Amino acid sequence: MRPKKKPAGFALILVLWVLSLLILMAGSFALSMRRETAIVANIKNSARAMAIAESGIAIAKQMLTLPDKNLQWRTDGSVYKIETEDAEIRVRLQAENGKIDINKADERLLTALFANAPVVSGNPAVNLVSAILDWRDKDDLIHINGAESKEYQEAGLTYAPRNKPFESLDELRLVLGMDNEVYAWLAPLATIYSGQAKVNLANASAEVLRSLPELDPTLLGSYLTLRLQSGQQNLPPPPFPTQLGQPGQSNASPIVSIVSEALLDDGSAAKIHAVLATSQNAQSPFRVLDWRQDSLSDLTLFTDPGTDYPAASDWIAKHYVEPDLNR
Repeated sequence: MRPKKKPAGFALILVLWVLSLLILMAGSFALSMRRETAIVANIKNSARAMAIAESGIAIAKQMLTLPDKNLQWRTDGSVYKIETEDAEIRVRLQAENGKIDINKADERLLTALFANAPVVSGNPAVNLVSAILDWRDKDDLIHINGAESKEYQEAGLTYAPRNKPFESLDELRLVLGMDNEVYAWLAPLATIYSGQAKVNLANASAEVLRSLPELDPTLLGSYLTLRLQSGQQNLPPPPFPTQLGQPGQSNASPIVSIVSEALLDDGSAAKIHAVLATSQNAQSPFRVLDWRQDSLSDLTLFTDPGTDYPAASDWIAKHYVEPDLNR
């Protein structure tokens, strides 16, 4: 017997099935390629933003060593803006002796500082001050509302205070009661590099000065405005008002922190934080003490939360376009 013939339309249906499968495979492949292309482009743009942020550090080094001191970039928390063809860089410089040294500041200064801290849920700021003092002192005696080994153990932590000076700002994250919000607020104001119990007021940023006790807000505000204007006009900074306190023996700081943040036209961004120490080597005038990529989730130099933050638009010390720097 002859085999039965398959329906005439079967071959057509089979071809349509195969074509449909091929179309689905092609579509899936195209989608996968688009995703991979987007990932590669994002990596490329992020790397480019990082390179541009690094160039901001290099520019800051050059501007710190200009022969004309009135043209040098200031290390008082000033922010400098640089525009390129397809990106913007903002660079902030801060002398470390213009910050509050968490290893040297006394309880009164730390208490005044933390009076401005964000609210810590269930943990008053005064408790954080005591916990910091307990972390850095040499004994196991607990400050009032502080924390030594027992309190860390009761909190379920597997470590205890070092009873030694802080070796890095990041170590503050380990202090009992410290959270990410408070640390993000504290980090720009604090240092381990000053080695001084007091702040060099002439080098202090607006945030640090407003955190210090007994500084008249009106007089301080006038001084900050004059200081900004003098920098914008390439004039020497005004003397610090003696009514507010002694500015410090010298305005120069051997250690400077630099934050450089780049924002590209496509939205890619990168931020670098470097701590540099001056060197006697003419070929290499700076020595790197710390260099890291900062999280863009923290306050950035492109946010404008208000006049209390020196990165606000009104507090840009200088605005450059790329050809200006080439000259």
